[in-house]
Amino acid sequence: EIKRQKIVKNAFLLGLVFILIIAFILYRNMRVKIKINRVLDKQKAEIESLLLNILPAKIAEELQLKGKATPRNYESVTVLFTDFKGFTKIAEGLTPGELVEELNIFFKAFDNIVDKYQLEKIKTIGDAYMCAGGIPSETDDHPHKVVKAGLDMQDFMNEFNKNQKSNGKQPWGLRVGVHTGPVVAGVVGKKKYAYDIWGNTVNIASRMESNGEVGKVNVSSATFELTKNHFKCKYRGKISAKNVGEIDMYFVENGLSQ
Repeated sequence: EIKRQKIVKNAFLLGLVFILIIAFILYRNMRVKIKINRVLDKQKAEIESLLLNILPAKIAEELQLKGKATPRNYESVTVLFTDFKGFTKIAEGLTPGELVEELNIFFKAFDNIVDKYQLEKIKTIGDAYMCAGGIPSETDDHPHKVVKAGLDMQDFMNEFNKNQKSNGKQPWGLRVGVHTGPVVAGVVGKKKYAYDIWGNTVNIASRMESNGEVGKVNVSSATFELTKNHFKCKYRGKISAKNVGEIDMYFVENGLSQ
């Protein structure tokens, strides 16, 4: 009987040790799994954050779910272009570091303005900046918001140039052009995604910028008709645009309402 009790006791102890070992292994595996999940969640958040820095939220979501983003036609989008007059001459008087630093100041300020009016930054091309309203989510007030953004950009440059002049530095002259019309929008590229827009609307917006003047926001007749109740504008003549014909241009002088 004593021998049998010892066997039962030893078997119980061995079973208990075995259970403790299994519990320890399971606990350790659970801790490792939790740690891995935390790392994966962090990486996922970083990837999503990176995508949102490159693509609009709706497009990034579609890309993650489907592996591709379907191009879309938009009937009404307002496109804004900026460019610096005499950029090459100004660049010659700056070191590469100074040039990039100042461009970064401008484009960060423009990014903040774009966010303020819930617009979409499209890209920068050298010293040019491009954004649009009405994509990827369609809205009715995008012409008004884009023109307001253009005026804010010129206000920022005016303040910046006051400091430049007071410090004996070369001021920067910004031209802004705006046009409203249909575009095609989509994601291009395989390794480095880029959300972009195409169509005559983009070309005309670029022409509005190149035919504008420093310190002014130059808008097409299409944008003028959609915003004339909000801004005081000055007619300034026509330009000829490929595949479109002659287009009236207006300088936006100030806002009649917010």
